[in-house]
Amino acid sequence: MRNPFSSETEAFHLLLGTVAAFTAIVLAALFGGAWVGVSVWIVATAAAALVYLNRGRATRLVRTAPAHVGPTDERRILVVADETPADETLVREIEQATIGCRRRVLVVSPTHASRVRRWMSDVDGARALARRQLDESLDTLRASGIDAEGEIGEEDSLQAIEDALRTFGADRIIIVTQRGVRSDPDEGGLVASARERFALPITQVVTGAEAGMGPSANPG
Repeated sequence: MRNPFSSETEAFHLLLGTVAAFTAIVLAALFGGAWVGVSVWIVATAAAALVYLNRGRATRLVRTAPAHVGPTDERRILVVADETPADETLVREIEQATIGCRRRVLVVSPTHASRVRRWMSDVDGARALARRQLDESLDTLRASGIDAEGEIGEEDSLQAIEDALRTFGADRIIIVTQRGVRSDPDEGGLVASARERFALPITQVVTGAEAGMGPSANPG
């Protein structure tokens, strides 16, 4: 089943809002009677509906990424190293996508923390891992002659992409995943979700891919 939320933060906010609304309804019914409780329930339901509609509108707007306003012979590539560093497969994909053009490459490494670490508010280890993966990716690209910049992203990979697009007007997004990670649209994977959310060509590159397991391009 596809996750209806764009991030865990959004789901947590919904939980807090639900608890607050339920508390308000109960208190209204206790101190004002059943009809007051019903009135509060109607108001809370209407407010929730407005929030949902605004959320949907905002999500659709995300598909319009910042336009690339630069030299016509320049290509800007946003690379998302999702829980894995880049390898030579990514190098070949970037070179293929920028033939005959100058290029600017930004690598984003999302910070993925385990549930235990999140509950303990301990994300330092996750950020350190994301930093190591980012450094490895940058070293691989630079060793191949691709000058790239990098940054640590939010835990939610889609949010990390959105944050990067606010300041980096990419022409294409390349998502680097581990070999064996499923990203079929029916599975609600990152690649499928990103193609629904962002109006840019998106390519998946699988690290450690053997012959016959090359990049998966966006059919659109």
